[in-house]
Amino acid sequence: MLPTELMQEGDHLMTVCNACRYCEGYCAVWQAMERRLVFKESDLNYLANLCHNCSDCYYACQYAPPHEFQINPPKTLAKIRKYTYEQYAWPGPLAKAFQKNGLVVSLLTAVVLIGFMMLAIASVGSQLFMPVRGADFYQIASHEVMILTFGAVGLFSALALLIGLLRFWRNVDEPYSEFANPAALWKAAKEVLSLENLDNGGAGCSTSEEKSSQALRWFHHITFYGFLSCFVATTLGVFYYYGLGLHETSGYTSLPVIFGTLGGLGLVIGPIGLLVLKQRRNREIADESQYGMDVSFIVLLLLASVSGLLLLALRESAAMGTLLVVHLGIVMALFLTLPYGKFVHGIYRSAAVLKWALERSRPPAHSAAGE
Repeated sequence: MLPTELMQEGDHLMTVCNACRYCEGYCAVWQAMERRLVFKESDLNYLANLCHNCSDCYYACQYAPPHEFQINPPKTLAKIRKYTYEQYAWPGPLAKAFQKNGLVVSLLTAVVLIGFMMLAIASVGSQLFMPVRGADFYQIASHEVMILTFGAVGLFSALALLIGLLRFWRNVDEPYSEFANPAALWKAAKEVLSLENLDNGGAGCSTSEEKSSQALRWFHHITFYGFLSCFVATTLGVFYYYGLGLHETSGYTSLPVIFGTLGGLGLVIGPIGLLVLKQRRNREIADESQYGMDVSFIVLLLLASVSGLLLLALRESAAMGTLLVVHLGIVMALFLTLPYGKFVHGIYRSAAVLKWALERSRPPAHSAAGE
């Protein structure tokens, strides 16, 4: 549950903003707010995760600090989101450990996994520092070991994310059957894939603030589609191996390598851009206690993409074995920490966008009550 002080801060924010409504055309948060007269904890959790954190509302607000009302939507909603991450996470103790210092936990997890794999490979006599015939990764670690290891990690991550999503959906008072609403799913998918709520045209913002908002949108796009391209590359690699029976290392012009390279480049450009924007962000609207958790996912994405591109370029050299282990360790650490870091905001935000699509097809609660 939200701490009493934060609950009061969120209620104060929404009460003032619901009376003002200057920002109603900015994004879905303010339009969803207007459908409510009172704000329960579940409403605040929903609106906080519907927020895309562009901060344009703050710069346009006449009640922002130093006004006595102290209206600061980006910071207040960020603090509420932090509690929802812990509230919905499974298993709960892992979320608490991660939120204390997410960046250190992420990097330490990667280092431990890399060290463990190096010891395991050395124990069976594989040579990490020798050129490998045909750049065959499976001479370092067998195909079966890779499949079992990544299968277990992926299953754990997927289960934890699914449980978190279902907890969010239950908390915001939506039945699970609405996940199968085709019209709402279509609307939500279009808004999520286009990041529509990060594109308000800069209304009420200065030129520099508008550029920052658009830069945030495009770096998010590059990161997301880079991640998607890497997923496509992995899927194609599995199809080549099992469907086509092609067990040799793919050439540079093969589809898995092309999609993997494009995805890797996207996951270098996008995360670097997001890290730069985060460093430049106005500290008055940021919850500094979340910095480690926020950047851990971005840093691991960047390290995974850089190590993957190096592995591709040097896969026929003596460095290939070491690079493979480093890359695999970082990727496993990335997937193990997905349910507890910034990545979950994308999951809950997408679900919040789906709820918003559903709400638009219904009359406001206060209208239905005859108020």
